[in-house]
Amino acid sequence: MIEELISKIYPNQDDADFLTTALKERITTYKKKISRTRKANWDQDDVFLITYGDQFFHGDEAKMATFQKVYDKFFADSFPIVHFLPFFPYSSDDGFSVIDYEQVNPEIGDWADVQVMSEKARLMFDFVCNHMSAESNWFKGYLKNEAIYRDFFIEEDPAVDLSMVTRPRTSPLLSKFTDNEGKTRHIWTTFSEDQIDLNFANPKVLLRMVDVLLFYLDQGADFVRLDAIGFLWKKIGTSSIHLEETHNVVQLFRSIADEVAPGTVLITETNVPHKDNISYLGDGTNEAQMVYQFPLPPLVLHAIRTGDTHYLKTWAQEICPPSQQTSFFNFLASHDGIGVNPIRGIIPEEEILALVDELKQDGALVNNKQNPDGTFSPYEINTTYMDALSNQADSDELRIKRFLLAHSVLLTIIGIPAVYVQSILGSRNYYEGVKETGANRTINRQKYEASEIAQELLATGSLRNQVYRQLQELIQLRRSEAAFHPNHSMEVLPSEDNIFAIVRNNEIYALHNMSNQVGTIQLDEGLYTNLLTKNECPIEGTIKLEPYQFVWLKKQ
Repeated sequence: MIEELISKIYPNQDDADFLTTALKERITTYKKKISRTRKANWDQDDVFLITYGDQFFHGDEAKMATFQKVYDKFFADSFPIVHFLPFFPYSSDDGFSVIDYEQVNPEIGDWADVQVMSEKARLMFDFVCNHMSAESNWFKGYLKNEAIYRDFFIEEDPAVDLSMVTRPRTSPLLSKFTDNEGKTRHIWTTFSEDQIDLNFANPKVLLRMVDVLLFYLDQGADFVRLDAIGFLWKKIGTSSIHLEETHNVVQLFRSIADEVAPGTVLITETNVPHKDNISYLGDGTNEAQMVYQFPLPPLVLHAIRTGDTHYLKTWAQEICPPSQQTSFFNFLASHDGIGVNPIRGIIPEEEILALVDELKQDGALVNNKQNPDGTFSPYEINTTYMDALSNQADSDELRIKRFLLAHSVLLTIIGIPAVYVQSILGSRNYYEGVKETGANRTINRQKYEASEIAQELLATGSLRNQVYRQLQELIQLRRSEAAFHPNHSMEVLPSEDNIFAIVRNNEIYALHNMSNQVGTIQLDEGLYTNLLTKNECPIEGTIKLEPYQFVWLKKQ
């Protein structure tokens, strides 16, 4: 399988032979080194916490050590898996411009600190494999014309027609740099001039990135997130996104991980329309095991903002993993904004633009992308999910209702839930940070002094305390019910426009009123247990749901 994939990626026989020999040696070495047994597949007990390694700080203490203490006190009982966003030395974008893939940012700690966390929780590492920092030794060596880094990056003549290339940003695709001989070189930079795309057409680049992947597996990564993977392979005259070579590289990564560390899960991050996104699950056995469920955050947001679940229901009726070996990485909030590209084709453009305008009026910020015709469109709404769901003038009581309602959908829908740290902390928009950095995404990336955030979480009746306590209760309840196994069946029930109702494994009914009006839904008559109240609940046909109410009913 590995040899076949290498030949597909690199038709040149010399390249294929070189890679095949080198990879066989590495696989043999790491199979001997990696002895830790990984959990096979997943179940209802699995819930991710998404966080930065330097999310909490306390004096001069290493931030990963501080995180461990906060985790032990507040998160360990609910989150058996921790996704650490890039914790490597970086130069911009809060970690996604990696300077050195194999070092821990000294401000965060060291690999010993990561090892301690790996004994407390299963970990997901970020593999930022599409690009790296302009400050990296690799790129500096490239500009010095060092032989080892020749063709590691992509230089292109600006006169070449690149109009077909998909642009996720408004910044130029080619950035100018001057090499050590004073020559101006135009380098491919998909995301920013500090994020230099790697040239995977060079087999030595692929080999070096396989080295990074194997290193992460050796350091305790149970899950590996392939960041911006869709842009990996470039080809003039194409969109340079989702190319066949990119899928083949993902399949190669999967084959290597399966061989070296069985149980490792690869998760692709492709903030694109649903059809393209799920293509990274391959045939259900040969590519990523999980994909980010990008349509979920904007669909839930739209449903609650409008009180209309039509688009959410239509989409949910069609989602189904291609095999029992694949699943969805479900989330509502992340370190990035709420992407709107994934709902293009699901929700009409005029409704998307209306939602964006409404959110802007309520204090959200917006990032745009450049279209092939030179126009610009919103691709990301920057706000905490808490503030996205409610108006600025709303009471905290209403704010919490909507927030917990949204997370009930997250915790009950088919797939594996992931909760961003700002959500479990009940965070609001961080405008002060945006002023400091000039970056819209900072609005949802606030860092906290450990003792201060602990005090706020424990302050009975505060917004943070109520969100933290009630959301933890929901998470624990989800983890206790086998019907919520990520691969158990899900059926979307017929209902009024303001109701989103699903049944998992023909056993648990999760009913959601997404509007500010009373709603009703018909269920089969019988005796149910209300899992939220622990009370028996006889149903005679019709259930009434108050505005923004949700109920989990288990059929007896």
